[in-house]
Amino acid sequence: MSVVAATENLAIDLRVAEPRWQEELGDVEELVARVLNHAAGVVKAGGEVSILMTSDSEVHDLNRRWRGIDKPTDVLSFPSSAPQAPGAPVQFGDIALAYETSRRDAGAMGRAFDAHVSHLVIHGFLHLLGYDHVEPEDAAVMEPLEANILAGLGWPDPYAAGPYADGDA
Repeated sequence: MSVVAATENLAIDLRVAEPRWQEELGDVEELVARVLNHAAGVVKAGGEVSILMTSDSEVHDLNRRWRGIDKPTDVLSFPSSAPQAPGAPVQFGDIALAYETSRRDAGAMGRAFDAHVSHLVIHGFLHLLGYDHVEPEDAAVMEPLEANILAGLGWPDPYAAGPYADGDA
């Protein structure tokens, strides 16, 4: 299934390759559009982003192929390296989410699945914009920004308590 959601500042190309996303979350298109449009508004970014909501198997393959890591993960971000055409919308890149890992992690952290997925989408989007969390000084910028964006959507700070409180995102 491919859906393109667009606003004045952001175009989203969404492909739901794993039906369990839709089964559990219902209107995935609305959730992703609401989350990304809010995030883009907060960071004042406009352009195009592609999202693949798939299975652990496919994300495992992507992680192995592009990062040399032989396991699935919850979210991967692939910033665009294509040259930007003058006057054309910025191509931010691609985000891939793995259903099984995301579902398992949400349960282990005691988080609502839609809140956790919102966090993963924001996390992946910020990576496309150049934010990172590997170094403590970078995490000190990225993590509060994620929490601020999530708060604007009505979700709690994922770093306030639980596994992420120690910087494991």
